[in-house]
Amino acid sequence: MAVLKVTFTKSTRGKLAQMLWVLNWISVLTGIILFSLGLFLKVEIQKRKELMSTDIHSVPNMLIATGLVACAINFLGGKICYDCVDTTKFLRWKLLILPYIVCTFLFTFCVLMGALMCYSMHNELEESLLVGLRNAMLYYKDTGTPGRCYLKQTVDLLQIQFQCCGNAGFRDWFHVQWISNRWLDMTDSKVTDRLRSNVEGRYLMDGVPFSCCNTYSPRPCIQTQVTNNSAHFNYDWKTEERNLWLRGCRQALVDHYTNIMQSIGFVVLIIWLFELWVLTGVRYLQTAMENLLRYGDPDLESDGWLLENSIAETARSNFQIIKNLGKCYQVDDDPNIDVPSTAQQAVPARQITVST
Repeated sequence: MAVLKVTFTKSTRGKLAQMLWVLNWISVLTGIILFSLGLFLKVEIQKRKELMSTDIHSVPNMLIATGLVACAINFLGGKICYDCVDTTKFLRWKLLILPYIVCTFLFTFCVLMGALMCYSMHNELEESLLVGLRNAMLYYKDTGTPGRCYLKQTVDLLQIQFQCCGNAGFRDWFHVQWISNRWLDMTDSKVTDRLRSNVEGRYLMDGVPFSCCNTYSPRPCIQTQVTNNSAHFNYDWKTEERNLWLRGCRQALVDHYTNIMQSIGFVVLIIWLFELWVLTGVRYLQTAMENLLRYGDPDLESDGWLLENSIAETARSNFQIIKNLGKCYQVDDDPNIDVPSTAQQAVPARQITVST
């Protein structure tokens, strides 16, 4: 029994074909949207690639590829649906339309996977930023080293733009030397004592870069001796942390990219539902036109359906087809395959008596 069978007249078949032609052209625009969203996300990630330890371009690359495929496959679908208005033109696409539907189904599955990947990228992004920001803070002082001289500017702009400080918080700066040795007075005993007190010979202090300063703080920014109450007048570092940005830059970037990817994922999910709707319409049009060809009269009514048989019967028949294909490549490993059969006994030759 056919699944979701619908009867179409000549008029409704024509209207369905025309509607699908319009929807396929709209789908071409959705393909352009997918391509644009993937390109936008790729550019956003590329802006701060030096703050990430791993390549996380899988989602934007998939969106870009899916968008290009959407433009091509929906352009072809529009041409097929436009020709399906005429029965004679449909004959040109009769053998191609079923592979087209299968490819479109796989394409809609890829769109759905793209939407799900946008929502499942959070952990990968957070891990990449954790290592990337930690390395950027370690190399913050290397303004004279080729290949690292830009990191100070990158980190400062990041902390100012996203109003954040450090990796997980401003205390992260206490554990790295962010001031280069060339800016330290090595004749000062306090500097040398601090260098000697560290096992690795690093100049550590309870201070942060200027970009960590909270611009909304009512008092001038305190960025050195942050935990020393006696070094500043009327100051308690435990209650006046608002003097610095409290949020870590890793969380700020994760929130930033998560909001972008969730918005993109929602749009992609809407596109997936739209593509699924178009695919359903094309399937109805295909089955209705094929049934019409069996009747031979283009003015008659014809039935269209999603599946010719029930879901269980369709699954069973497809499984049987796959099983039979497997048998075609099965190798017989019988050890006696090359041994002559003894089932048939040799027929003795007739004795011919020759008279003399």
